[in-house]
Parts: sequence; C-alpha cells; structure tokens
Amino acid sequence: MRTFTEAEVEYLNKGLLGRLATVGNDGRPHVVPLGVFYDPETEAIVIGGYAGTNMAACKKFRDAQRHPYVAVVIDDPVAFIEIRGHAETHTEGGEEIGKRITDTMPFDPAWIVIRPRRILTMGVNTTSDELMARDV
Repeated sequence: MRTFTEAEVEYLNKGLLGRLATVGNDGRPHVVPLGVFYDPETEAIVIGGYAGTNMAACKKFRDAQRHPYVAVVIDDPVAFIEIRGHAETHTEGGEEIGKRITDTMPFDPAWIVIRPRRILTMGVNTTSDELMARDV
C-alpha cells in the first residue's frame, strides 16, 4: 500500500507553505512555517533548511531530535493535509537530498525526514469538506 494517495502527492507537490509542530525541551509546543517537500523515493516528507542557515542549530531541529513525534500541516483556504509521524534528524547529506527532490532551494547539510504514521485530509482526496483520516 502506498503512503499517500495520488491526490495527496499532487497537493504536496504544489509548493505550499507548511507548518511543523514540535515539542520543546520544556514540554511546550512550538510551530514554525517552513518549506515542505515530498520525497517520492521514500514516500516521506523532507524539511531542509536553506543553504547556509545552520539548520542543525535551529529550535525545530533540536526539538525533533529530542522529541521525534511531530506533526506538519500543509494548507490553503479550501483544503489541508496533516501528517503526524516520526522525525529523523540528519546533520549531513541535505545538499544531495535537496538536489534530488527540489530544484527550487539549495539545502543546508542538516535536514529532517518525517515518516508518516497518521494522515488527515480535508478537500484533498474529495471536493467535500469531509475530514478523512487513516493510519499508515
């Protein structure tokens, strides 16, 4: 079974802004807007910092290292996809991943991959406002 439906992949590839939710070391939530990329090879979500931003030093990266259960939402005024999953942080290889999955942004060496565990959508798989949810 595929992780994402064809409609979800199409939506993820629109280049919309996403929001990553993490939990800080103090137990408080943290949400940050960022670029979100779909990796067709692994059927996962990739978050890469822009080259030179030292993503490994960012709060979102440190939070994902300490508390790897995260959520990311990609939305527009009429539809959304929420992906809850397990984050894996990497301090090397971002440049290669960025080249492989996007031609719009050179990645910093550090990057995050989110392996989906639960996917919720509205207006993505259907034109209705019905919430759809499934575990993957």
